[in-house]
Amino acid sequence: MPCYQLPRDRILFPDPHLAEPDGLLAIGGDLSVPRLLLAYRHGIFPWYNPGDPYLWWCPPIRFIIRPQHVHVSHSMRKYMRRHTVEVRYNRDFRDTMHRCRLKREQAEGTWITDEMEIAYGHLAERGWALSCESYVDGNLAGGLYGVCVGRCFFGESMFSEQENGSKLALIMLAQDLEQGGFPLIDCQFPTEHLRSMGGEEIDYETFVSLIEKAWTQPRYVFPRQRIYEMTTKVP
Repeated sequence: MPCYQLPRDRILFPDPHLAEPDGLLAIGGDLSVPRLLLAYRHGIFPWYNPGDPYLWWCPPIRFIIRPQHVHVSHSMRKYMRRHTVEVRYNRDFRDTMHRCRLKREQAEGTWITDEMEIAYGHLAERGWALSCESYVDGNLAGGLYGVCVGRCFFGESMFSEQENGSKLALIMLAQDLEQGGFPLIDCQFPTEHLRSMGGEEIDYETFVSLIEKAWTQPRYVFPRQRIYEMTTKVP
């Protein structure tokens, strides 16, 4: 267990270098917008099981995807040629987050609790969180959501309603993030799925140096109402 108990009446965190080897840093506090923003600015995020106290993590080795290095397989390129693929941003943040929750509950369980949905919904209302949804031939295929501040994107969870749905959302998001000058997509912990999409491991010091300047950059304006076909962008 972490050695640091967060107070509820003060917004602070211990030095991230004090995290346990598995990344566990602190316990307690709350999920208020100011605390969440302070956490993400230093690469800290909440992750806990339903019914447990809030647990805050800061792994010493971070798993990221550099937007310009997102991997699009040959089979995915063929798929995107055969279909009309579109992306929409913030179609319905709360719905996207809830779909991520339902898919995980059905599979292996989830950390996306009622409190988490409310807290990240508040972030989205203030423009600090983003959802990205993919459409295939006009039908919702999948999506993802995360915290987005300045030119930093911290991915949280994904869902698929159709084949390749979450992959398409990630590919198209990465292309827009590259255009916007985002240095990375924070994936928090490694998975084979994300590794196949171009994920790589970096140390915490490198991670912080990448997000430090990007955090204070002007907010990037995503094409919230614009729908565009990706088939023309995939060779």
